[in-house]
Amino acid sequence: MYKQIDANKRRTFYMFFIFLLLVIGIGWLLSYAFDAQIILWVAVSIAVIQGWVSYSYSDKIALAVTGAKPADEGRYRELHRIVENLATTGGLPKPRVYVIDDPAPNAFATGRDSKTAAVAVTTGLIETLERSELEGVIAHELAHIGNRDILVMTVAVTLVGAIVLVSDLMLRNWFWGGSRSRNGNQGGGYIILIALILAILAPLFAQLISLAVSRKREYLADATGALLTRYPEGLALALKKIAHYNQPMKRANRATAHLFIDEPFGREEGHGQSWFTTIFSTHPPITDRVKKLMEMS
Repeated sequence: MYKQIDANKRRTFYMFFIFLLLVIGIGWLLSYAFDAQIILWVAVSIAVIQGWVSYSYSDKIALAVTGAKPADEGRYRELHRIVENLATTGGLPKPRVYVIDDPAPNAFATGRDSKTAAVAVTTGLIETLERSELEGVIAHELAHIGNRDILVMTVAVTLVGAIVLVSDLMLRNWFWGGSRSRNGNQGGGYIILIALILAILAPLFAQLISLAVSRKREYLADATGALLTRYPEGLALALKKIAHYNQPMKRANRATAHLFIDEPFGREEGHGQSWFTTIFSTHPPITDRVKKLMEMS
């Protein structure tokens, strides 16, 4: 378990490095293609500014977008008790507790680190799950906090957003100011072609990398959460109930989907995920997660 956490941390560093190279590389190539050094500076500035905003306000933004409200300690006493007990067991400070008024069972964690972390659960989750199952879900979210996933995934999504913005700016420059590019020779034409291909494909590749990292961290959080409760079956049963609910959340959003324990968009009743939808999913299939958890029992 701990070897896997260390391996994920190394992969995270590599991911950041690749993302930064991708942003700067696209900016440099397009600045050369369009003979405008300002493009490179714009690319780097977007990455830095988005990173700072995301690092400083990611938790507030995520909670606001999902409609999460502070959980009243009197009304949700049992929820607070579960969070506090599991946080103590995991050696973490108790995170802030929030509730989302939504019948769809789901939950997520957010924040820069364990000191600024928050856990949010839907009213549907509280009403649907038994105590041991709710403990499994909370343990999963606390595992994301302990494994530093909440900051990692926020930064990853921010970098993806930076690449998308840079690519969009470059494509707009091509359509509206392409005549000012380096098109005086065949080599310059090839540079422009390569730059445009990268501008179009980079957001797709960046998003796929982000989703792949997200799925790996879901598996790790499942295992770490099961280790925390010493009852893998609790989380497995909770995931089955969550998957059984087919309706999307009221405020389902692609920007925050990766934060939840399961995708908030629902499923078509009686239909599983195809290989294509699995590739673009922020979460691994529930059946695979349940199988791995049951193997730990």
